[in-house]
Amino acid sequence: MKKNIIIFILGAAAIVVLDQITKAAIVKNFILHEARPVIEGFFNLVYVMNPGAAFGFLAGASETFRYLFFIGITVLVIVLIIYYIAESKSQNMLFIISMTLIFAGAVGNLIDRIRYGAVVDFLDFYIRTWHWPAFNVADSSISLGAVLMIWGMITQRKKQIAS
Repeated sequence: MKKNIIIFILGAAAIVVLDQITKAAIVKNFILHEARPVIEGFFNLVYVMNPGAAFGFLAGASETFRYLFFIGITVLVIVLIIYYIAESKSQNMLFIISMTLIFAGAVGNLIDRIRYGAVVDFLDFYIRTWHWPAFNVADSSISLGAVLMIWGMITQRKKQIAS
């Protein structure tokens, strides 16, 4: 159990630090909405502020509503993850890693929402004129954590069915 908590704390801290360092570098070295090609025709570094959630969800809602909603939801998720990690008797490392990734991403984006009222996004993948919505390290962490959590649930279910 102690090992799980150490992995959780150190992993989350490393991801949050990486997220905040990369965002600070973008804010310091880019002008808002500036794009710089990294791999022509495929990947840019950009500087955009996302007032909504994934894919601009609720971006058109009032600023006060967005601020309270996203901070409230994020704090709830953070508290629930801490509770699950603390109460979990599971030694399942995939569970711990997936919770760590989701937690760290939530904290990284929460810091932005508190500081800026929006999230700094800067990774822009595209093909011709089609762009995937810009994202950041925290978003990547949340997405990877969710995929690992779902994969763990599926493989656990298959083990239960097989036994």
